Amino acid sequence: QVQLVESGGGLVQAGGSLRLSCAASGRLFSINAMGWYRQAPGKQRELVATITSGGSTPYADSVKGRFTISRDNAKNTVYLEMNSLKPADTAVYYCYAVIRSSVGTHGMDYWGKGTLVTASS
Repeated sequence: QVQLVESGGGLVQAGGSLRLSCAASGRLFSINAMGWYRQAPGKQRELVATITSGGSTPYADSVKGRFTISRDNAKNTVYLEMNSLKPADTAVYYCYAVIRSSVGTHGMDYWGKGTLVTASS
């Protein structure tokens, strides 16, 4: 079994900062891409940022220059540093990872349960 556990969400004033973390545990033969999606009330889930095993980091246009994604492979953890938060960033943030559980298997998508980020005006 594989688990992704997020932490770091909360309430912050507009212009403030938060750092999200997501740790993967369980049968982890290899981790390919890791990243973050978010879902605001009444809206579809959208990709925020991804970091590939090669270090590429595409971002959604709405967060470029404000959010930074990084990963610590030794800790199987991905981070999302969020600065200059806006009320429009308010959403549940979900961590995901593409993980191979053993040799010879294909990568599968795994998801965390989500953490709420609220940026108040």
